[in-house]
Amino acid sequence: MTARDNATAANGTAAYVVALDVGGTGIKAALVGADHSLLHQARRPTGREAGPDAVVGTVLAFAEELWEAGVDRYGVPPAAVGVAVPGIVDEAEGTAVYSANLGWRDVPLRELLAKRLDAPATPIALGHDVRTGGLAEGRIGAGAGVDRFLFVALGTGIAGAIGIDGRVEPGAHGGAGEIGHVTVRPGGPECGCGRRGCLELFASAAAVGRAWAAACGRPGATAADAAAAVEAGDPRAAAVWREAVDALAEGLVTALTLLDPRVLIVGGGLAEAGGTLLGPLREAVRARVTFQQLPTIVPAALGDAAGCLGAGLLAWDLLSAEV
Repeated sequence: MTARDNATAANGTAAYVVALDVGGTGIKAALVGADHSLLHQARRPTGREAGPDAVVGTVLAFAEELWEAGVDRYGVPPAAVGVAVPGIVDEAEGTAVYSANLGWRDVPLRELLAKRLDAPATPIALGHDVRTGGLAEGRIGAGAGVDRFLFVALGTGIAGAIGIDGRVEPGAHGGAGEIGHVTVRPGGPECGCGRRGCLELFASAAAVGRAWAAACGRPGATAADAAAAVEAGDPRAAAVWREAVDALAEGLVTALTLLDPRVLIVGGGLAEAGGTLLGPLREAVRARVTFQQLPTIVPAALGDAAGCLGAGLLAWDLLSAEV
C-alpha cells in the first residue's frame, strides 16, 4: 500500500490530518495518517525572540505550508488539524489563553487557523503540549492498553498528563496535571508561579543543569552533562542527582496518592538519562509509599514525536466525535 493509499480514502476524502507541536524554541509538524503513521515531517524555529505576534504568524504560516504539502501530495485537503501549544489552553474555545514562554495571551488560534487556511468547515483541535504528548504515550506509546496512567515530562519545567481509558483529563479550567508546581521543599526558593519550593525548581532538566553548572564550575553545563558525570562516578554529580531524584520522588508520591495510576510514564529531556534516572527513581518512590499501590514506572516510548502524534490524535478524535 502506498502513502497515497494511506492518506486518501476510497471515496476520495482525506485520510490524513495536519499536526503541529509548538514549543518554546521549535515547532514540529507532520501529516499524520489514520493509522498514526507520520506521512511527512518538518521542523522550524519558533522565533519567539521576535515577539508573540511573530510566533502566531509563524504557526499560521507553517500550518498553511503543511496543508498545501498535503494537497500537493495526496490531491485532497486534510480531514482536520490538531495543534499542541504550551501554557494554559481553553480547548473548548480553541484559545491559547496564556504562555509565559511565548508571551501569548488569549490568542484565538482556532479562529485564526480557520481563516488562514480558508477552511471554516475543517475541524481544528487545540491542546496543551504536555497533555497532548501524554495522550500519544498513553494511547499508542508506553501506556498503550493501560486504563489509568500518569505521564510526567521533565524538561525546561515539569508538567503531567492524567490518562483515563485512553483519554487525558484537561481539568475544569485547563490546568490538570501541573505537577511541577507541587511544593516539595516548603520555604524553598520562589518559583515563577509565585509559590515557593515547587518541584520543577529541583527536578526539571533545566534545574539539574543549573545545579550541576554551579557544582562543577562550568557555566552552561546541562542535565545531560550531569548524567554523564554521575555515570563516570563524580561525587559532586551524584549529590546533585540525588537531590533531584529525591525531590521528584516526593512530588510523584503526592501524585500517586491522589491519582492511583497503574503506570507512571517518565518523559522529557531528563528521562533521556535512562536507567541513570529510572533506577534510583524507582527505589526512591518505593521507599516513600506506605498504603499506596506502587505503579509500574516506565520510560516514554515515542521520543520527540509524541507531540505531533498527540496533536494528530486530537484531530482524529474531533472527526470521530462528529460521526
